[in-house]
Amino acid sequence: MMMKPRLFFYSVVITLTIPLFASAKPNILWVYVEDLSPWFDCYGDELNAGKTPVTTKLAEEGALFTGCYMPSPTCSTTRSALITGTHQGTFGLHNHRSSRTKKSGIHLPDHVKTLPELFLQAGYETFNLGKDDYNFIYKRGDLYSVGQNKEHKYGKSGTSEHGHSAWRDVPAGKPWFGQIQLQGGKGAGHKIKDRVTDQEVTLPPYFPLEPVFIKEWSAHYNCVRKTDIELGKILENLKQDGLLENTIVFFFSDHGSNRSLRHKQFCYEGGLHVPLIIQGKGVPKGTRADLVSGLDISATALSLAGITIPDYVQGHDLFAEDYQVKDHVVSARDRCDYTIDQIRSVRTEHYRYLKNGKLDRPLLQPQYRDPRPPTQRLRALHKNGKLDEMVERTFFGPRPAEELYDLRKDPHQIHNLAEDPKFAKVLATHRQHLKDWIETTGDQGQHVESRESLKACLDRWKEKCVNPEFDAIR
Repeated sequence: MMMKPRLFFYSVVITLTIPLFASAKPNILWVYVEDLSPWFDCYGDELNAGKTPVTTKLAEEGALFTGCYMPSPTCSTTRSALITGTHQGTFGLHNHRSSRTKKSGIHLPDHVKTLPELFLQAGYETFNLGKDDYNFIYKRGDLYSVGQNKEHKYGKSGTSEHGHSAWRDVPAGKPWFGQIQLQGGKGAGHKIKDRVTDQEVTLPPYFPLEPVFIKEWSAHYNCVRKTDIELGKILENLKQDGLLENTIVFFFSDHGSNRSLRHKQFCYEGGLHVPLIIQGKGVPKGTRADLVSGLDISATALSLAGITIPDYVQGHDLFAEDYQVKDHVVSARDRCDYTIDQIRSVRTEHYRYLKNGKLDRPLLQPQYRDPRPPTQRLRALHKNGKLDEMVERTFFGPRPAEELYDLRKDPHQIHNLAEDPKFAKVLATHRQHLKDWIETTGDQGQHVESRESLKACLDRWKEKCVNPEFDAIR
């Protein structure tokens, strides 16, 4: 992957004169949030100015990354990528909720160990208070030494006391690598006191200006505020237990909002751009505006714990002396539940490029949001010819083979420049980035999904499986 010389934007520079954590191994905590876009005060969101103080303080005391993009806009594929430190397509983990039956099982190569296994080998205890959702065969007890018998669930509304202090099950004196899942965009943000109202929000132009869409937008804002409150409880419990000083906290989300179309499961900014804040002893303070991959979270966590990063890990330690800033980040989307698709996207400093692989199907395929009021309303407006031209084209127009957007002038990614001759060189550069990435990572998403995996999907989703790939196995 091509990289540019290292460019850091630290507001404060810290020089270390002693070995990092010479007296004790640091605890590593991933506060792993579901379905949450970075609509926080510390990310410059005006509507949440002064309303998300916990993340603001965490960012002031640590490193805030403004350009973090996940390898996938879908949960199980992102989780599979981060837990192995590799792009989901490298080992065939790219189809959402795959490897869920014996016949369709996917095994990691023998030499590949997950992050929890690497931490265990280094003398850490491990836990995951949340879902695993990995697209490969594994034994939970091989990954997690605490609460390993079953996939943990968060408490009521994600705010149970135990949910904010899962480390209390770790044997005293042992370092730990833990994950605590917050509901994020799936939470009940309407229950907080200081709520965003529908009248306060401004919809992006690709949604009709109607109450049902406005309500979804304000609801996500309230989920962001609720998440900030929940993070505060976790940090307070760490402090009360005397662990905060020796715990490095990673705060991030698996992908963008699940409430709005063109976000979760879509390879636009709304689906891939996530918050990332890292805070703890030895973490340089300041804001970094360079492009970061979610895979860098995996590599950085290992490095901060003093664990050698395996050669197969495709992320990089964000704080390494020889770290080089990326000039692009690649993300991918394949089958999600019963909806088969193939999209690859390249994010550079100013542009987003998409390559669509299924030109025989509409932009807005049948998918899990179909029963929801906003999707039903959008389809009804389309059926009755009531959508304006831009919205109609965005969701129901012919699927282009390629998309290219100038994010400086078109942050909502509406005006496709792929066929504009003035951007031919820019387009060629992004095509080459993608070609190199496919070759480097061995992207298995270039191949048709196995018959066994399609059969498992068909058995689960039945009549919802309308894509032509299912016809041969019905």
